[in-house]
Amino acid sequence: MARPFWLNLVPDEYFQSIYDVDLDSLRAKGIAGLILDLDNTLAAWHFGEPEPRLAEWVGGAKALGFRVCILSNGRGPRVELFTRFLDIPGQARAGKPFRWAFRRALRRLELPASEVAVIGDQIFTDIFGAKRSGCRTVLVVPLSRREFVWTRFVRRVERAVLRRFFAKGRLGQPVRRDPGPEGGVTRG
Repeated sequence: MARPFWLNLVPDEYFQSIYDVDLDSLRAKGIAGLILDLDNTLAAWHFGEPEPRLAEWVGGAKALGFRVCILSNGRGPRVELFTRFLDIPGQARAGKPFRWAFRRALRRLELPASEVAVIGDQIFTDIFGAKRSGCRTVLVVPLSRREFVWTRFVRRVERAVLRRFFAKGRLGQPVRRDPGPEGGVTRG
């Protein structure tokens, strides 16, 4: 029997931001590669610039042995700016959520889908495409409310779907790792 469509929208993990993602936990689950969305995942849509904190996070991921690349439906010059700054490969105008877009990124990482996590802010592009490609999925809360016109419309539908997942217990609130001395974890 075929997997119900909506199950491809439920992320494996949900975090407040990319900085809250537990890379050690991903490594323990056999993940060796990260495919990162750009807009509203790594930086605010359209105008966000690469930040030193982001370079530190990507550098830390690489130091842990992760292979990292960007997969974005955004424009070439913007993706190129981030890939140069972060010293990682990337693909602009990728064509997410189509599987061929994710297969292209998997070839760049030279890893099977079962060893790769996709981190993004949209369930209908990042999560849906990644799940159908066999990757682990990590949803993050969008960095900004500013978005492409079509994306603003899709966000309304996405919020309704996420509310349903919360109500049915299929998804908890996003995890925020506490940077305090005890290093705890909080939800929401």
